[in-house]
Amino acid sequence: MAEINLLRSYPRSKRNVSKRSSAKTDEHIRISREYGEAYFDGPREVGYGGYRYDGRWVAIARDMVEHWGLKPGDRVLDIGAAKGFLVKDFMIALPGLEAFGTDISFYGVTHCEPEIVGRMHVHDMHDPLPFPDNSFDAVTCINTLHNLRRPDLVKALQEISRVTKDDKAYVQVDSYRTPDEKELFEDWVLTAYTHDYPDGWRAIFDEAGYKGDYYWTLILGEDTEE
Repeated sequence: MAEINLLRSYPRSKRNVSKRSSAKTDEHIRISREYGEAYFDGPREVGYGGYRYDGRWVAIARDMVEHWGLKPGDRVLDIGAAKGFLVKDFMIALPGLEAFGTDISFYGVTHCEPEIVGRMHVHDMHDPLPFPDNSFDAVTCINTLHNLRRPDLVKALQEISRVTKDDKAYVQVDSYRTPDEKELFEDWVLTAYTHDYPDGWRAIFDEAGYKGDYYWTLILGEDTEE
């Protein structure tokens, strides 16, 4: 198990944290947690503000392919794949790689990229993954597990370990390293039920017996608009 930023190629964007914080209501949180059209393609106050493919995951997919030494014919699963951008970009990064995705959102799965129709499946991480043991050569789960409460999160990590060969998994979760970063995060977050400092997350990984790689999604002061 290693702390490694496999999303280092992802472009950082500015967030207007103060605007969302002042406007955020319980209704915004409720709508966002439905993971429907409003969350993906509605106003920024309840989600992405428009979730569209732009190829930015190709570089990340290449880094992951290199990190795990994947080869054509290997099988990769992205859990919490949304509209399947990383699934598509895995297949661009390594032609012949068999990539699949799951997401809780029927809207996300049914609005996936045309190239991956049939590779995307609706699945709720509260339930066991519908795959045999050791059925994937690598598994990714990015900015998804923190949307579960801790007992379900531990079970989900155990499911990731179950379906992954040789612990070749990567999870990225919401975190913060200082009280100021925690305050920024809490002003911005909509969907997360579980969040903690890195040591708290490592304790969760240990509880679950998770031995894959991991990293943090951090909201930093330089990433926010005035």
